[in-house]
Amino acid sequence: MLETGTDDLRATVEDGVAVLVLDRPQRRNALTPAMVDGLARVLEQVEVDDRVGAVVLTGAGGAFCAGGDVKAMAERGQWSAAQLLERQRRSQRAVCGRLWRMPKPVLAALPGPAAGAGLGIALACDLRYAAESAVLTTAFAKVGLSGDYGVAWLLTRLVGTSRARELLYLSERLDASAALRLGLVNAVLPDEELLPHVLERARGLASGPRVALGLMKANLALALGADLEDAMDAEVAHHVASRATADHAEAAKAFVERRPPQFRGA
Repeated sequence: MLETGTDDLRATVEDGVAVLVLDRPQRRNALTPAMVDGLARVLEQVEVDDRVGAVVLTGAGGAFCAGGDVKAMAERGQWSAAQLLERQRRSQRAVCGRLWRMPKPVLAALPGPAAGAGLGIALACDLRYAAESAVLTTAFAKVGLSGDYGVAWLLTRLVGTSRARELLYLSERLDASAALRLGLVNAVLPDEELLPHVLERARGLASGPRVALGLMKANLALALGADLEDAMDAEVAHHVASRATADHAEAAKAFVERRPPQFRGA
C-alpha cells in the first residue's frame, strides 16, 4: 500500500503497476480537497518510483468519478476568489498536468460515470477503457460552470473543435459505445472484464522498454504543439538516447536469437 493521506483514495503497487482507486462510492467518487491532494501526492511518488512502470487509475463502487463535489463546493464559500484560483491552478497541474506529462503509460479504467473534472482526469490518461455500463459527460453546463481540469483542451485534441464544443455546450451523456465511436475510449468491455483487461495491459507495458516508452510519450506530446521540423529534431534526440539503453541492446540480441526480449526498464 502507498500512503495517500486520505481514506478516499487507495493506492498499491504490484507487478510493476501502480493502481490508484478513487474510493468515495457513496458519492460516485466525487472529488474532495483531501482526495485531490492525495492523488497529487501519490502521482508525484509513482512518477519517480523505479518499481512502477505503468499506472492504472480507476474508481470504486461502479463509478469512475462524478467530478467536483457540489456540496463541498458550497462549504468552501468562505474562501476568497484569489484562494480558490490558486488552489485550483495547483490541483489541476498536480493531477491532470502530471498525468499528461508523466513519462510512464497511464491507463484509466472507467467502470461507470466519468463526469466534469472526473472526465478531465480520464482524458489526461494515455489510454481509456470503459465498462459497458460507463457513461461520459462534461456536465459543466448543467451546473452553470465553464469547465476545468483541462477538459476543453483535451477534448479538442481528441475529437476536434466542433465536437468538443457540442460536448461542452450540450453536456449530453454518452454511453460507452458512443464514447468509443468518438474516440474518447480505446475499448469497451463487459463490466466484469474491465479491470482484469486493463491490469493485463498495464503489466505488459510495465514490463516493456520503459525508457523508450517514456520518450515515445514525449514525442506524442510534441506532436500537438511543435512544428514538424522541431518534432523530428526531438525525435532524433530521443531515438539516439533510446538506442543507448540496455533494453535496446537486449532487443537487438533477442531479435538475432529469435526469442522474445527480456526488458529491464533501463
